[in-house]
Amino acid sequence: MRIFTVLSMFLAVSLTACSGAFNAAPSAGSSQPASGAAARAALHATAAQLGLWPRPGPAVHVCGAVSSGFARCLSLVRTDISGMVRPDTPSGYGPSDLQTAYGLTSYSSGNGTGQTVAIVDAYNDPNAASDLAVYRTQYGLPACTTGNGCFSAVAQGRTNNSGWAEEESLDVDMVSAICPNCHIILVEAASASTSALTTAEKYATAHANYVSNSWSGNEGTKTYDGSYNVSGVAITAATGDSGHNATAQWPAILPTVIGVGGTSLTKTSPRTETAWSGAGSGCSKVYAKPSFQSGLSTGCTLRAQADVSAVANPNTGVAVYDSYRESGWLVFGGTSVATPITASVFALAGNTASNNPGNLYAHTSSLNDVTSGSNGSCGAPLCTAGVGWDGPTGLGTPNGIGAY
Repeated sequence: MRIFTVLSMFLAVSLTACSGAFNAAPSAGSSQPASGAAARAALHATAAQLGLWPRPGPAVHVCGAVSSGFARCLSLVRTDISGMVRPDTPSGYGPSDLQTAYGLTSYSSGNGTGQTVAIVDAYNDPNAASDLAVYRTQYGLPACTTGNGCFSAVAQGRTNNSGWAEEESLDVDMVSAICPNCHIILVEAASASTSALTTAEKYATAHANYVSNSWSGNEGTKTYDGSYNVSGVAITAATGDSGHNATAQWPAILPTVIGVGGTSLTKTSPRTETAWSGAGSGCSKVYAKPSFQSGLSTGCTLRAQADVSAVANPNTGVAVYDSYRESGWLVFGGTSVATPITASVFALAGNTASNNPGNLYAHTSSLNDVTSGSNGSCGAPLCTAGVGWDGPTGLGTPNGIGAY
């Protein structure tokens, strides 16, 4: 009788504990109703929240080198990570991690309605809409579909490309992570030529106040510059993934474009961040030093990049879902991550009258100054991070929306 009583008590306690555990974090496919932000957070815990991220590992460039007149997408994918790190948990930072790190949680929840972020990439990704739906469902974000008018894809060509499809998935997922209430337009250029991408850019700037370009080519020609100077439109562009550049990257080097560098985000709360060794920086040989950099020591006689930054190191990369010739859940880094994040923070702020690089330089106190790390051997400030502006991270990373 005593044994039976003890066993009964043990089973009761065990079942109660198990029930509590399941109720606290049901699987993504659970039919249990979720009510409120706390329930959604429990349902969609991230790898970082579980202590499983970040971790170092190998990564490769998604897009190969290109010749003059073409652009390269600027993302890197981890080759050691595929699928879930544990049931219902992808590797990499999720939306709540990024929002926490950059002081955006309340803004991401309450702002962005009525705003549109456009993504300009090359080639057609036939799975873009369905992959986006998987990402947003995983993290409890509101649906963003062609049916409800939140998402649209504008294909200017019919050619598919698996590398650029990865880039497209990364870009739309990062907009979703930072501004889940924003509408998204994915403009797919017919090819990766500068001409085709600029045609896509014209469409994007005509239909959105915030445009992200996670690609670059070497500066040199001014043929297409005018399409990246549109009043009331914040245009962001990646500065590169190969560290300090002897030739500055276009269109990020344009004085009318916000050039976005990259960091290593090793912890989100409290935020711990250094310059990423791959973040692009450089001095223009074409464009004069703009007025907003005139009072700064940049190490450049002419225009310098970057202006601002966000997470980019694939060792501290982000979760992305891509199924076009890929396995689904992957982890990405590169300034391709930081660029749509930055465009989306502009959308959260919604200040179309100040959508230009100069506004950032006038509000540096509302940015996280990144003061350590480097991307090359040219020293401070162009290659080595320090107090104030530096090449790899610019003025710093988002700290709320005050600078945007």
